[in-house]
Amino acid sequence: MNNPLRIGTLVGGHDAVRVIPQIMKHGFESFNLTFWQTTGDLDLAETAKRVREIVDEQGIVISAVSVFGNPLTGAGDNADTLASWERVIDHAQLFGADIVSGFTGRLTDQPIDQSIPRFKEVFGELARRAADRGVRIAFENCDMGGTWQTGDWNIAHNPTAWEMMFDAVPDENIGLEWEPCHQMSSLIDPIPQLRKWAPKVFHVHGKDATIAWDIVKEYGVHGPREFVWHRTPGFGDTNWSDIITILRQNGYQGTIDIEGWHDPVYKDELEMTGQVHALKYLKQCRGGDFVPNPV
Repeated sequence: MNNPLRIGTLVGGHDAVRVIPQIMKHGFESFNLTFWQTTGDLDLAETAKRVREIVDEQGIVISAVSVFGNPLTGAGDNADTLASWERVIDHAQLFGADIVSGFTGRLTDQPIDQSIPRFKEVFGELARRAADRGVRIAFENCDMGGTWQTGDWNIAHNPTAWEMMFDAVPDENIGLEWEPCHQMSSLIDPIPQLRKWAPKVFHVHGKDATIAWDIVKEYGVHGPREFVWHRTPGFGDTNWSDIITILRQNGYQGTIDIEGWHDPVYKDELEMTGQVHALKYLKQCRGGDFVPNPV
């Protein structure tokens, strides 16, 4: 495939060998493998070998390997999260991936600025480890229910926090795993944000949102009425042609990997129906399949 901007989806790392053969026939061009808090006792080298045997023959790539947990505290179920980051960084190239992504972590229930020294300590070292292996680190922009003042999991959900993070760890191989959904959930317009931050976007998740502005205007955002829903691309408010245009204008060479399992309508037995629709929609927004110019 000659088009550098591929469209794919997320697959659980522990299930990749079982799931990828079932869904790659739908036309996914990349897969982002994900782990929740820990890689556990999974043999990453063997898994990488088996995954590559499946995808290489089809011209599919593994775009990123992700660990979603709190590596700053190591508390409770996050006890192995930091070690999992290290293991994934060490094995990423075996998957053919040069991006490792996930949450930054956070000092639990402390304001974001209080987490920056610990962030600098942990990710300063991880950034060096990654650079030695030709790997980039990308931070997911989900708030996981947190605010500036309190929360767990992640500080990388607000552009003010990004400024602080990249000032604390200015290494060129750390950036963002960006999607419009999490910004829209905070009533941030994702388009001007992407224009500003595109050079720091290493990986894109294909997840959108629908904002019910009528509810916002009548009930606000702190009442019992839901005012925003996470959506699969093609069903939300965002024009993904604009997003792809901005990415390409900034030389983006990565992938857009659909983050499913959140849509309130296209779920359960309609999950893959929604994801395949998103795949076709995003390919259309990209301009369809690559067509070579005449010589």
